[in-house]
Amino acid sequence: MTKLICQRILLKLSGEALMSETGGSIDADIVNRLATEIKELCDAGLQVGLVIGGGNILRGAEKASQGLDRVTSDQMGMLATVINALAMQDALESHGQQVRVMSALKINQVCEDYIRRRAVRHLEKGRVVIFAAGTGNPFFTTDSAASLRAIEINAELMIKATKVKGIYSADPKKDKNAKFYSRLTYDEALDQRLNVMDTTALVLCRDNNVPMRVMNIFEQGAVMKLMMGEEIGSLIQRGTDNDQ
Repeated sequence: MTKLICQRILLKLSGEALMSETGGSIDADIVNRLATEIKELCDAGLQVGLVIGGGNILRGAEKASQGLDRVTSDQMGMLATVINALAMQDALESHGQQVRVMSALKINQVCEDYIRRRAVRHLEKGRVVIFAAGTGNPFFTTDSAASLRAIEINAELMIKATKVKGIYSADPKKDKNAKFYSRLTYDEALDQRLNVMDTTALVLCRDNNVPMRVMNIFEQGAVMKLMMGEEIGSLIQRGTDNDQ
């Protein structure tokens, strides 16, 4: 079995990562490609927890800004993450990977209720666990849900999957002079307001000493390379020297 730097990770995907270039909410080819890579990680012995956002279908905060009640709109957003989780579950199972979707909202007919001990047991048995419906509470993002679940399952690393190389001082697509950061502390990320994740998510990881790697999920094989020890993307952790 391949020697990996971690035994258990939490992978956070944005809902937008599943979208097609033409604007379709879920691109089957993209979901299938991501499932293939996750399957390879599992075959190498890695335990994978997964959180997928719902922004490709609906953003609660956006709907609230349009006049919908915030609690209701956030609940709608939670349901959007369940749809994405089921899509990913189906893709993973088509590759022969065992999966469990666990929802923070009770939807027993389509997925399991989230129970921490059961989630850990699934991971120990080599199953991918997809954590759906955020935290189950309004006003919390799926970034915060990912941080919370990473802490609860004792993940050794949380990976924030993006469409760029890692963390920059500004949007590299808009600012050619944007500075790339290979390493940061959580306090630096918070102080500089780099918009890596929302503040709650960053503070949760900082206070519970969970390192985070921000990287480009669309670079094929990148997560496996990372697990093999290559320096990929940007690392955020607590109390390290800044190596920029």
